[in-house]
Amino acid sequence: MSITENISEIRARMARAAEKSGRRPEDVLLIAVTKLHDPDEMEEAIRAGVTDIAENKVQEIQHKFDQISLPVRWHLIGHLQTNKVKYIIDKVVMIHSVDSLKLAQEIDKRAGAAGKVMDVLIQVNAAHEESKFGADPKDVPQLAADIAAGCPNVRIRGLMHIAPYAEDPEEVRPYFREVKALYDELAGQYPDFAYLSMGMSHDFETAIEEGANIIRVGTSIFGERDYTRKMGGE
Repeated sequence: MSITENISEIRARMARAAEKSGRRPEDVLLIAVTKLHDPDEMEEAIRAGVTDIAENKVQEIQHKFDQISLPVRWHLIGHLQTNKVKYIIDKVVMIHSVDSLKLAQEIDKRAGAAGKVMDVLIQVNAAHEESKFGADPKDVPQLAADIAAGCPNVRIRGLMHIAPYAEDPEEVRPYFREVKALYDELAGQYPDFAYLSMGMSHDFETAIEEGANIIRVGTSIFGERDYTRKMGGE
């Protein structure tokens, strides 16, 4: 199927999952993950109604940003090194992968210099996977408090989680449920909390059923990535 047809199918699946969880389809935001996909493919997705796109790496945002002529909101969802914050602070609307006070402080400094407040999500590593970044769930409340107290140019909008890969999404449902409970706990303390970013191509329906209102989908939109491709000078 084409990118446009894939997006239509994903939206239908999103709608069913949202309705199953007692919400409206429009309450869930689809972010297209464009890692290793070229600007032509990205623009086809935008023409098909995608309003938000995400990259895992700063270099790809730098490489592609000026090549996209259609209006779209950019997100950074991958691990962000402090020395690269300056390259995207003026390009993205949200950073999903804040997992330390040090990173938040650098975002705060760069956002302040740019005269803006940067929206961020705190990345939670509920499965304690050594191969993934993210804060331990038990450390998230203190991290949120420290960021809120010391980073006036950073606005915490919610949480992000990447579940372990499982052939059966039911196996990762407990992680989504745990992060949703943490989100609910913190949402009562932070009025700007609005987003729970969970779910990718293989598990987004389960994530929506457990409360996600942002899903990050790449492969199911664009097809398998060609990891031999190099972009952005990598």
